[in-house]
Amino acid sequence: MPDYLFTPQPLASLAIQGSSKRFAVHRIYCVGRNFSEHAKEMGAVVEKGNPVFFMKPADAVIQAAEVPYPSETRDLHHEVEMVLALGQTISEPMTLDNALQSIYAYAVGLDLTRRDLQALAKEKRLPWDTSKGFDASAPISVLVPASETTISPDTRLQLHVNGKLRQSAVLGDMIYSCAEVLVALSKLFALKTGDLIFMGTPAGVAALEPGDTYIAELEGVVSLSGRIV
Repeated sequence: MPDYLFTPQPLASLAIQGSSKRFAVHRIYCVGRNFSEHAKEMGAVVEKGNPVFFMKPADAVIQAAEVPYPSETRDLHHEVEMVLALGQTISEPMTLDNALQSIYAYAVGLDLTRRDLQALAKEKRLPWDTSKGFDASAPISVLVPASETTISPDTRLQLHVNGKLRQSAVLGDMIYSCAEVLVALSKLFALKTGDLIFMGTPAGVAALEPGDTYIAELEGVVSLSGRIV
């Protein structure tokens, strides 16, 4: 064992449905503008070229029922997303034919965003890491192994806040499919076991306030409920 100068922080990990083992998180990749209606509501031009990616730190994941409202913002937004959890590392070039073999499990999560900080960064053409990569910015459900469920273009992704529907779309509305995103990512990064990929959000993003409750759902697969505190 290495002789560390300081005791390392605990490894970020996630619960797996039906298993006592945990999924160790390596990296978190996020796809931007993967639903055309969301891109439009954010004022972006919608055209299919190369997917847009950004990242969150691995320890941004949280599976607690209570999610803290972050500091330094007055405009926290929800973005419900399907999440891919990678298992098998594909050593050969990843292609549209073999990319899905790397998916170990599916989940549903929230890409929480400090929207005011993001807007300010965009206005000044600065990086917007602080708007996306803060503590507890990636609430995520239990992982459901791909071998135990089925995902299709008709699978619905949705979010209710305080009992009211905020976001809803079928996965077939994604601009880039799971395989296309994996292939594009693999050209930029060495994808590893433990990577998570947040696949983008539908239209309807809006503010969350302390006390709000939410239920995120990948219909027929898994759900995530929580409260902003």
